[in-house]
Amino acid sequence: MEAIIATDLGPGTVEHDPHARRTGRATAARTRIVGWVVLFVLTSLGVVTLVTWLLLIGETDRRVDAALGPQIDEFARSARAGVNPSTGRPFGSVDEILRSVIATNVARPNEKFLGYLDGRFRWESRVISPDVRLRTDPAFTRLVATVPAPTRGTYMSAGGEVHWAALPVGLDGRPERGVVVIAYLVDQEHEFADEAARLMTLVGIGVAMLSALGAWLAAGRILQPLRDVAATARGITDTDLSRRVPLRARPRDEIAELAGTLNDMLDRVQSGMQSQRRFVDDAGHELRTPITIVRGHLGVLDPEDPDDVRDAVALVDDELDRMNQLVSEMLSLTRAEQLTLLQPEEVDVDAFTREMFGKLTALADREWRLTSAAPIHMRLDPHRITQAVVALADNAVRATGPGDRIELGSDADDERLRIRVSDDGPGISEADRARIFRRFARGENAPRSDGAGLGLSIVEAIATTHGGRVRLDSVVGEGATFTLDLPREGA
Repeated sequence: MEAIIATDLGPGTVEHDPHARRTGRATAARTRIVGWVVLFVLTSLGVVTLVTWLLLIGETDRRVDAALGPQIDEFARSARAGVNPSTGRPFGSVDEILRSVIATNVARPNEKFLGYLDGRFRWESRVISPDVRLRTDPAFTRLVATVPAPTRGTYMSAGGEVHWAALPVGLDGRPERGVVVIAYLVDQEHEFADEAARLMTLVGIGVAMLSALGAWLAAGRILQPLRDVAATARGITDTDLSRRVPLRARPRDEIAELAGTLNDMLDRVQSGMQSQRRFVDDAGHELRTPITIVRGHLGVLDPEDPDDVRDAVALVDDELDRMNQLVSEMLSLTRAEQLTLLQPEEVDVDAFTREMFGKLTALADREWRLTSAAPIHMRLDPHRITQAVVALADNAVRATGPGDRIELGSDADDERLRIRVSDDGPGISEADRARIFRRFARGENAPRSDGAGLGLSIVEAIATTHGGRVRLDSVVGEGATFTLDLPREGA
């Protein structure tokens, strides 16, 4: 049987789900994108619909106005002929002219022919058309029934806008005055434009819905890299910096550049933290011995014995010097491992090699030789490279004696620069080659020095931060050659 446990969180207490909050933020961003897309689509379609409707309305009005002219001309010709086409006899009255003109011309849909005699309505075309009662509209009657000359105009009736043209007619010898009126009910003519606008509106709503769906799907794909960034950031802790944003197969765009930049930043942060941890570990490991030595001697120190005190002070001073040397070398190694501390610049390698050679000759009484200098320019950090070469030369000095040979040279090809330091000392055994680059390691036959055993580690770190490596070629009894092998692309 499954047990159900109820937990009382107390009044006003709400349990928050971080994942739900993240999902809500992601959905809100997606919704905003969709909202903006739909707003843009609806606005664009609204503008297009309005412009199209206005153009259709304008075209209809122009067509109606253009049709009024020929109709009035036709009415004028019929009236001037003076003969009733139905009887073949001359018109006997103005009223007969009005009835004949209206009866013999067929009104189209949305068109009305009206006849007025002495200011009063008399005739109207009988074609079926919208029920707009112009004949009983006193305002329209006053407007058109007594015009003295052919006239055009517009009138807003109860049934909509009307475009009209009026032609006064008369008969010689008769006092009556008549007016023939052609009226177009343009609101009905505008129905096509209105229907087109309604259709475009419905299509626009459908397009907006499809756009919203497409925007929702597209926003999901666009925001996925950002979700990857957020997931990677949440997975990083102070003890685990190994996670990286997955670089999915996609065109190189701003989001992919963001992911790559974040990964590069995480690489630098991880490198810095690893260097700090190594520094702390190395310091804790290497400083423990001199501290133990000092504490042991101070524990058995006889303060009443001047000689014992003097020896203890000398021992403590020696150990402090060694600790200072150790810390200095560890700091140098830590700095050498930091890419952000590199300061590359364009360097003339030929002049740079000769400058370094001038510095090396002051290290000790040896037979110094400059074998070659590469005539190229490339980007590198001259201070770091000088530090590495001086460290290699210092090792060569320790492995040789006065008058022994030490050589410096540089050469290059299309892809790499090589800076070599060679000596004719005892060489390095096969067993020592694998360990001399380790921290605090020394070769079995290495001469005693005041260093902490970090010199070659520093050299290797400098070469690595320049994208290169350190090579060792040595034959026991015939000397050793250390080579800084660096890519021509530069640091």
